[in-house]
Amino acid sequence: MSDFEVIETARGGTIKAWVKDVPVEPKAREQLENVAGLPFVHSHLAVMPDVHFGRGATVGSVIPTKGAIIPAAVGVDIGCGMMAMRTSLTAGQLPDNLKRVRDEIERKVPVGNGPRGNHKMAPASVETRLKRSGLVERFDVIAGKHEKISPDRFTAQLGTLGGGNHFIELCLDEEGRVWIMLHSGSRGTGNRIGTYFIQEARQALEKRVLGYHVPDRDLAFFVEGEPLFDDYVEAVGWAQDYARLNREAMMERVLQACRETLPGFTIEKSAVNCHHNYVEKEHHFGADVWVTRKGAVRAGEGELGIIPGSMGAKSFIVRGKGNAESFCSCSHGAGRRMSRTAAKARFTVADHVEATKGVECRKDRGVVDETPMAYKDIDKVIAAQSDLIEVVHTLKQVVCVKG
Repeated sequence: MSDFEVIETARGGTIKAWVKDVPVEPKAREQLENVAGLPFVHSHLAVMPDVHFGRGATVGSVIPTKGAIIPAAVGVDIGCGMMAMRTSLTAGQLPDNLKRVRDEIERKVPVGNGPRGNHKMAPASVETRLKRSGLVERFDVIAGKHEKISPDRFTAQLGTLGGGNHFIELCLDEEGRVWIMLHSGSRGTGNRIGTYFIQEARQALEKRVLGYHVPDRDLAFFVEGEPLFDDYVEAVGWAQDYARLNREAMMERVLQACRETLPGFTIEKSAVNCHHNYVEKEHHFGADVWVTRKGAVRAGEGELGIIPGSMGAKSFIVRGKGNAESFCSCSHGAGRRMSRTAAKARFTVADHVEATKGVECRKDRGVVDETPMAYKDIDKVIAAQSDLIEVVHTLKQVVCVKG
C-alpha cells in the first residue's frame, strides 16, 4: 500500500506526496500547488520526501505533462545525477590518513566553477571519449539554429566536477567494501542551454492567449508541435547525454587517482549512472507523457539508483519497486532544510568540523552551506519512501571532494 499524502489544491490539481515525518516549507507547498494546477499536468504531481523550494519548480517533484514541457522545471543543471562503483578494496586496506588520496583526486579532476574548474589541457582520454560520442556534431546542429547558445568550453569541462553540491566520494558499505561515488551534471554548456530556453519560454508565454492563469513566469512552457518544443527536446537531450558522459569521464580519472594512491583493486559492481534533473518521454496512466524529474530518480521495478546524503551522513544504493503512483520515482538525496544563506548565517566552521569528523574533506568557511545540518535527516527521507525503493547498500563517506 502506498504511503503518501493526497493534497487537493485550490486550483484543481492533485498532489501525492511521500512526506511522512519530513518537513515541507510553506513556500514549497505553494510552488507545488502552482504546478499541479496547470491543465497539462497528467493525473497528478508526485512529491518526494527530499522536497524543498527551488528555482523554477520544487526540488523533489515529478511533473508529468501531456503535450507540453516547462524548461524552468528541468532547470539549468540539466542531466545532473550520480554514478557509483563498488571496488574489491576493504576498509582495512585504506591508509589511516586519506589526504593523499583526496589530493590526487583533486589533481586529476578539476573542481569548482570558473576557469580553475576546467582542464588546462584536456587529457587525451577525455578528447577521445568526446570525439567518439558525436556530441560535437550534435551541438553544431543546435547552435546552428540558435546562435545565442554558445559552447562553454565543453571539451575543457568534460570530466570535471563543478561546484555547489557536486562531489566525489569514497565510501564504505555495510561489509566494509570501498565504493567510489560522484555527483555532477552538464556543466557550463548545459547551463547555457537551460538559461536560453527558459527565456524563450517566458517570451512565448507573453504572446500566448490562454483560457487559464499561469501563476509564475517560471512555469512558462513549450507546446508540442511548436518548433521551439522540438528544438528544446533536442538540446536538453544533448545536455543529458553530455552529463552522463561527463560522469563517466570523471569516474575514469578518479579510478586512476585511486590506483596511484591505494593498493591494487578491481571493480566489482557498478550501480547506475542516473540523472536526477531531466525530462524524458514515458508511459503512465494510459498516456505517453513528458516526465520531468526535478531532483528525483527513476525507480522502475528492479532499477538501481543512488540516494546520497550530505557530506557527513549516509548514502544509499537502492532498487526501485516500480510504484506507479510516483511515476516510478524516488528521491534524489536528503533535500535541503534551509537555504545556503541561512546555513552560512547559522553554522560555524567549528560546527562543520564536528559534523564531518572522520571524513577527509574541506573544513573551511567555503563549504559551510553544504554542512550536514543544512540538510534533512536522510534516515527519515529513506523511511518515508519505503514503498518506492528498497535499500541494497548503505554507504558512509570517508573522503569527500567538493568544488
